[in-house]
Amino acid sequence: MPDKPTITPGSFAPGSRLPASCSLLLRREFLALTTLPALAAPATPAIAILLAPNDPIASAAPVRWAATHLAETLHAKHLLTRIVHTPSDATGATHLIQLQHNPKLPTPESFTLTPAHLNGTPATTASAAGPRGAVYALLELADRAEFSPTPLHALALNSAIEENPANEIRSINRAFCSEIEDKPWFYDENFWRAYLTLLATHRFNRFNFTLGLGYDFPKGVTGDYLHFPYPYLLDVPNYNVRAVPLAPAERDHNLKALQFIARETAARGLHFQLGIWTHAYQWTDSPGAHHRIEGLTPETHAAYCRDALALLLRSCPEIQGLTLRVHGESGVPEGSYSFWQTVFEGIRHAGRPVEIDMHAKGVDQKMIDIALATGMPVKLSPKYWAEHMGLGYHQAAIRELEMPREDSPKDAIFALSNGSRRFLRYGYGDLLTRDRKYGVLFRQWPGTQRVLLWGDPATAAAFGRSSHFCGANGMDICEPLYFKGREGSGLPGGRCAYSDTSLNPRYDFEKFTYSYRLWGRLLYNPDADPDSWRRYLRATFGPSAAPLETALSHASRTLPLVTAAHLPSASNHSFWPEINTNMPIIAGSEPAPYSDTPKPVCFATVSPLDPEMFSSVVEHVNSLIDGRWNHKYSPLEVAQWLDFGATRAESDLAASRAALPHAPTAEFRRAAEDIAIQIGLARFFAAKMRSAAWFELYRQSSDRGAAARALAQYRAARESWATLAASAQKIYRSDITYGRTPERRLDWFARLAAIDIDLHAMESALTAAGPLPNPAPPPTTAIAKFLGQPRRSAFQATHTPPPSFQPGSPLPLTLTVAAAGLPSVRYARLHYRQVNQAERWQTQDMKFTNATYTAAIPATYSKSPYALQYYFELGNGKESPALIPGFNANLSNQPYYVVQQS
Repeated sequence: MPDKPTITPGSFAPGSRLPASCSLLLRREFLALTTLPALAAPATPAIAILLAPNDPIASAAPVRWAATHLAETLHAKHLLTRIVHTPSDATGATHLIQLQHNPKLPTPESFTLTPAHLNGTPATTASAAGPRGAVYALLELADRAEFSPTPLHALALNSAIEENPANEIRSINRAFCSEIEDKPWFYDENFWRAYLTLLATHRFNRFNFTLGLGYDFPKGVTGDYLHFPYPYLLDVPNYNVRAVPLAPAERDHNLKALQFIARETAARGLHFQLGIWTHAYQWTDSPGAHHRIEGLTPETHAAYCRDALALLLRSCPEIQGLTLRVHGESGVPEGSYSFWQTVFEGIRHAGRPVEIDMHAKGVDQKMIDIALATGMPVKLSPKYWAEHMGLGYHQAAIRELEMPREDSPKDAIFALSNGSRRFLRYGYGDLLTRDRKYGVLFRQWPGTQRVLLWGDPATAAAFGRSSHFCGANGMDICEPLYFKGREGSGLPGGRCAYSDTSLNPRYDFEKFTYSYRLWGRLLYNPDADPDSWRRYLRATFGPSAAPLETALSHASRTLPLVTAAHLPSASNHSFWPEINTNMPIIAGSEPAPYSDTPKPVCFATVSPLDPEMFSSVVEHVNSLIDGRWNHKYSPLEVAQWLDFGATRAESDLAASRAALPHAPTAEFRRAAEDIAIQIGLARFFAAKMRSAAWFELYRQSSDRGAAARALAQYRAARESWATLAASAQKIYRSDITYGRTPERRLDWFARLAAIDIDLHAMESALTAAGPLPNPAPPPTTAIAKFLGQPRRSAFQATHTPPPSFQPGSPLPLTLTVAAAGLPSVRYARLHYRQVNQAERWQTQDMKFTNATYTAAIPATYSKSPYALQYYFELGNGKESPALIPGFNANLSNQPYYVVQQS
């Protein structure tokens, strides 16, 4: 067997030119490969990839790139491979891969893989309706071969496969935030080839490269590289605008790097989106800024941005869309309509369609109309779960703090986002009207989990189902490590922040290979075959793969659940539950680290991010003191879920370690250590939620048994944190930098001091009130019902949502309860709301007739441009009510129904 089997990309005639979008490396490889011998009687199995010259999709540059990538993958697996034009060219092949155009498939991104025979040769037919579908088909075969011990068998399918996209847009967002940490990958062409190939392989169809998001507002700026991006990239004629002291040669190098990234993105069939989040050219209160922008005045500002943007679009013809922050944090006051109208002229004259994606915060109808007037496609991108990651559904309600208020202070810069449009700060607000003329793209921000490995197929699939909510276009994910080195906090030594350098991957994104695989494939198809991620796990972790998958799944639900149920701050600037800054249980024991949170500021008053589905500690304890059954999921139920997930993850992690056939690899160690930290986080938050509930009960009732339990649970929480911090200290640096303040940097161990201060304050407060019982006596009967093992009423109930409704007509709803459970039902209640986060939920008691409960959403309420959402509460008066549909066992469903207008 030869050491390097032959690959001949014969899809291009000898001597023909590769398209300009192909990289120089690919050009060199192509020229070398076309000089190799033709396919003939090989000693190893031979593969022929058939791209017919008259096929309407085979000639597309991304398809030719994907075919070459498939050939290279098979070459690396010691399979002789050649790209051919006709079946006769494949004589002697062991297996044939044939690409066919099939316009009858549902979308241009759909594809099928079908086992076949061609002239007696086993074959796989890859059919697609468009070039992207063809790319996915060929990359799917490459992926199957790469992670199979028998790659030839991986190509020989047992049955046909058809794949169709659930979401129009599946986007990954990467930001340049730090000159220190980001310049190396920005200039590294091999990094971009590997990274963009990963995205295309896992069926992302958009790459969003973000500039100007290093700060939320241009104040106190130090690390300003590419922050106001134009002068770092372009010398715009008729303007003498410079970033001082940037050398012209470096500016030109930056543009060439951007052009390379754009070309390589397009070469793989990905949409290239450029994010320009800052249009301020002056930094306020920033004596330490590394650069200053010279040559601009308020009078020339808008015109320069227009002309610079037009030049940038001409210089990078692969730019297909622009993401723009148009609210006050851009440095341009809200309501500056003439400024944006001028800037948008640079897009209107691009000579090609360029999507305008406006970050939704602060956007009003006038701003939307200005964008639509360009004639370009327009999208608005609201935040999904504020600046964090919650569970795989859209929060049923936003926090009360985000609702518009009559007493909102007047603010010249944030006139809309702090005023009448406040409800768009952290959600989709009122954007999901039926008659909208713009698209909606949900953006998952990077506040919850940045450093630790994430990977839960159930949650990723849930997001795949919810990302086209009410006709939305899909989802843009701020990738792991987003904001690393932000606000001038960058440090050398690797973006993954390992102190144990043996854990550093070649490129930072490689730590999260599994995360990208799950997100991309399950956003494309939420019902994807589990083998699409398990083949990678088997090849990487061997016999440890199965228990490691389940351990990581359970561990990965920890932080999204905490975010949904307990959110001290909607801003990622403050709340970072992964390396949590302690919120005190004892109000005033230490300065509270969060400002956008209910008062008095303490753990018990913190609002859930979804206050319709979850209750705060105070809300739950108040209901128990009053003898009411609160229908919302309580902090104690959340604690129970966290403990269950931690126990399962711990058991499965132990099983995966036991199954290791050899010393753990770096890949296994990275995964196992991050799982262990997340187990510790689950146990910490579970114990602290219980402690806060018991302490609030003690505060309201003076029950000394409750006080003893509060203290015991806080000590348990402290022990969990100390354990995980000691473990993390062995592998992570002591300064993990995502900003300039302590809340956005340092490490787990640094957070222990604040926990100790608050724990000591609790000990002191309780000791001062007298000795605590040891052990604590049983709580009263009423309290025991609420604070024991949380239970919910169990009813077998069925409901079929109506297919649609007519606005201005009542929407009748029916809930049928199984006969066996009927005697214990005491009431049924309907909760409903328009799909408009600026509205509050309505409640209606249901009527009982012949084993059926009925209610109707009123005609006066249905008369609106919005869909309707609702859920049912069913109670027996003895336990927490059942919620229908409620959450499933792995918290991966939408806990309410939605009905669209007819």
